[in-house]
Amino acid sequence: MKIHEYQARDLLRSYGVPVPPGEVITSIEQAAPAYKACVAEAGLGEGGLAVIKAQVHAGGRGKAGFVKLVRSAQEAEDAARFMLSNKMVSNQTGPEGLDVKKLIVAAGVDIAHEYYLALTTDRKTRRNVLIASAEGGVEIEQVAESNPEAIIKTPLHPLTGLQPHQARTVAFKLGFKGKQVGQAVRVMTGLAKAFLDKDCSIAEINPLILTPPTPEFPDGQVLAIDAKFNFDDNATFRHKDILALFDPAEENPAELTAHKFGLSYIALDGNIGCLVNGAGLAMATMDTIKLFGGEPANFLDVGGSASEDAVTEAFRIILSDEAVKGIMVNIFGGIMDCAVIAAGIVNAAKQIGFTVPLVVRLEGTNVEAGRKILQDAEGELPTLQTATDLGDAAEKVCGAVG
Repeated sequence: MKIHEYQARDLLRSYGVPVPPGEVITSIEQAAPAYKACVAEAGLGEGGLAVIKAQVHAGGRGKAGFVKLVRSAQEAEDAARFMLSNKMVSNQTGPEGLDVKKLIVAAGVDIAHEYYLALTTDRKTRRNVLIASAEGGVEIEQVAESNPEAIIKTPLHPLTGLQPHQARTVAFKLGFKGKQVGQAVRVMTGLAKAFLDKDCSIAEINPLILTPPTPEFPDGQVLAIDAKFNFDDNATFRHKDILALFDPAEENPAELTAHKFGLSYIALDGNIGCLVNGAGLAMATMDTIKLFGGEPANFLDVGGSASEDAVTEAFRIILSDEAVKGIMVNIFGGIMDCAVIAAGIVNAAKQIGFTVPLVVRLEGTNVEAGRKILQDAEGELPTLQTATDLGDAAEKVCGAVG
């Protein structure tokens, strides 16, 4: 589960991480008052710098023109008008782009240096790890490729988490000095506590910034000005406060529908819809389709206990994708009953209708009953082909789609 930047900033603030003041808006009319409020709270006054950012679950906002610096209420209103009236198209959205429905208006800050800071899980060591770099403000993948020595990795103890001495060591390695070190340590420990408390899969600040010296802060300030949190879906049941932050408007509608029916569905870019039981078999099915020259349109795992209604809904979801030109069903029934799958196929034929090629391979529990159900319903399944095994099914569906 993902949350928006403005929500991530609020979460950081609740863990003692300093964040510039900001306000979320949903209309053009709110932009000017929000600008005035945030610059006043930051003590910047008339003509103070503010930043307006689109709140979407996709990167590349700056290059797409959906992050703008403004110095007046009118500029804030103009920026909001552009962002709320246009789709955001970036390398992460695809050419269709995303509708922008929320913006954050935040006080601007002078930046002396940018850093990267994150916590995630290292699958190799099976431990949580703090990742830091003095090269912030860019994608960490670029830094890892061009200058891997610039990335600092600090494993966390499974029970005690991030210790203050570890955070101080990282702060010194990043080049912080004087009172900056204490500020950086507070940010790191706050981020680490949020990561553990909320069962995050990643907690990231990019950039973490150091401001230039001022009379009030002669060593500068260490501030988080952008953040990203992803949460472990398997743990959200114990975090009602986090679940309340979920924004369904940012999710694929088909994936949300699948979730309601206990289906695991992920939309892809191909044209062959897949319905499979078991994540491993689903991956093998997609690989085999590609082996025969096809492109999967989705990952869809019905699991081991799907009902006829859930199977019917699975077909409805697959066929709602206009790019789908053929469907492959690959069932190896253990817990899953092949007769239930077959009945779901027949129900889908009656309720939705199959106008694209349908290739079905059934094997395992109650397979003969499943095959008989399909055989008896041949008149309602004019595009049906049966297959003897995975390779045969993939070859047939790829050939039918062309």
